[in-house]
Amino acid sequence: MIVNGKAIAEKLYGELAEERKEFGEVVLGHLVTEMSPVTSSYARIKERGAEKLGIKMIRIELPEGATTADALAGIKKLVETTDGIIPQLPIIPGLDAEAIINAIPKEKDVDVLSSAAVAEFETGLWPAIPPVPAALAYILKESGIDVRGKNIISLGRGRLVGKPAAVLFKHLGATVELLGRDADIASHTKNADIIILGAGVPGILKPDMVKRGVAIVDAGTSEQGGKVVGDADPAVAEKASVFTPVPGGVGPVAIAMIYKNVFSLKRLQGGDLKR
Repeated sequence: MIVNGKAIAEKLYGELAEERKEFGEVVLGHLVTEMSPVTSSYARIKERGAEKLGIKMIRIELPEGATTADALAGIKKLVETTDGIIPQLPIIPGLDAEAIINAIPKEKDVDVLSSAAVAEFETGLWPAIPPVPAALAYILKESGIDVRGKNIISLGRGRLVGKPAAVLFKHLGATVELLGRDADIASHTKNADIIILGAGVPGILKPDMVKRGVAIVDAGTSEQGGKVVGDADPAVAEKASVFTPVPGGVGPVAIAMIYKNVFSLKRLQGGDLKR
C-alpha cells in the first residue's frame, strides 16, 4: 500500500480542528535565520497549516549578517508573545544553533529540540512529541499497523528522525534498533517488521534488503538530480505492505503534528482555555 500522506494529514487536520475549539487565541512563533527559496517554501507551508486552524503566526526573520545575540533576542520576543516557538532549521552557519534552540523554554518548544524538552520527552510523560516521529506513528496507526511487539529498525541517528523515533516506538511497546548510515544495514533490515528511514542518503534501502510485507516509513529527504527523494529505492514499495513515498508521504503529516504540539503545550501552560 502506497501511503497518501496528504489524505492522512487532512484527516489529522479535522481532528485538530476539534481540538482548536478548546482555546481562544493561539499564537505560534517562527524564527527564520535565512530566507532562502527552500526556507520560504517551508515557511509558507507552515503558515497555510496555521491558517487552516485559526492559529496566528508571528515570524521573525533575521537580516543578513545577524548574530547569535540577534537570534536570542528574537527568541526572547517570541517567548513573551507566543504560545509556542519553532526555529526554522537548519540555522545558518556562524550562529550558535545549540544556544538558540536551548533558549526556547521546554513548555514552548514545539519541535521538541532543546535539551530540556528532549529530556522530558524521553521520560514518556511529556505531552509534546517530536513532529516527524509523531507523524510516523500516526501513519502506521492509520495504516492498520499495531507497533507493539514489532521489530523496528530506525536508520539514521539524527535529532529530527532517528533518535526521537527510537525513543517513541520503544515507549509504544516495540523493540527498536537504532542504526547509523555506516552500519551493515542489510543484516539488520532483512528481519525487520517496520523500517524507519531518516539517513538522508538517496536509495540506501534496496529491495533485496527487506522481507516481503515489511512496513517502510521514509522520512529521509535529500536532493538528487534536482528532485527531492527519500532513503528508499522506490522499487522497495513492491515488497512492502506499507510504503510512504517522498515527497507526499510523511512530510504533510509531520507539518500537521506541529499544531498538535502547540495545543498540547498550551494545555500544559494552562492558559486561555475556553470552558
